Amino acid sequence: MDWPIAEVARMSGVTARTLRHYDETGLLPPARIGANGHRYYGEQQLLRLQQILVLRALGVGLPEIGRILSEQVDEVDALRGHHRRLLAERDRLDVLAGTVSRTIADLEQSRKDGNPVTINRPENLFEGVQPSQYAENMRDFPELAQEVGRRAAAMSQTDADAAHRARTAQMIRLAELMAAGHAAGAEPVQVEIDAQYRALTGLRTVSAEEYRAIGRACVDNDVWHAAYDAIAVGLAAYQRDAIEVYAATRLS
Repeated sequence: MDWPIAEVARMSGVTARTLRHYDETGLLPPARIGANGHRYYGEQQLLRLQQILVLRALGVGLPEIGRILSEQVDEVDALRGHHRRLLAERDRLDVLAGTVSRTIADLEQSRKDGNPVTINRPENLFEGVQPSQYAENMRDFPELAQEVGRRAAAMSQTDADAAHRARTAQMIRLAELMAAGHAAGAEPVQVEIDAQYRALTGLRTVSAEEYRAIGRACVDNDVWHAAYDAIAVGLAAYQRDAIEVYAATRLS
């Protein structure tokens, strides 16, 4: 038995356009193509699509998914591996949910008091957020990912910890500006975005369009989105909007 692409799209929630892209890249060829030119998928293709979607939910990029699937031999063993990763991700998300809950309480209290939020232990903001996931999820920006990886490999643990603290402080400052009601285009916000841009251009040249794409990834990339919104709900979109303003006014 097989199913046409429209039915597979309906069942899986994946658009027909995405399924065609998976076929064109060799990630998920259909079982057959009918005389009408439509793609049809069998049970093996549905099982493969399930694995692709599980790995995507875990934040794995498409090139890496292709490598993982090409190296698999036994489907049951592969699913057991995915299951272990899902359980680990569930545990991480439980911790992350607690982090978000505490942050919401802090921000709501600061609004009630009319004072900027004060975070005594900023490291708590990142419980459940794995810093390594930032590099893992830069696969859409391969040149930057390569440079970030090269710099990270050369860092001592002390330097890596200092960089992480600086990034934490930067995200907290942006969250405080958002909580204080500053628009994404406000000067204090743009100063923070400028510092982020200069840090990126310290690695390599970043065009206006690429910076916009990085901003959009703050929302579109599930792992990045969770990391930002773990600090304050809406921070991912706020960062994206602030980058869009910066790119339009300072890089165009």
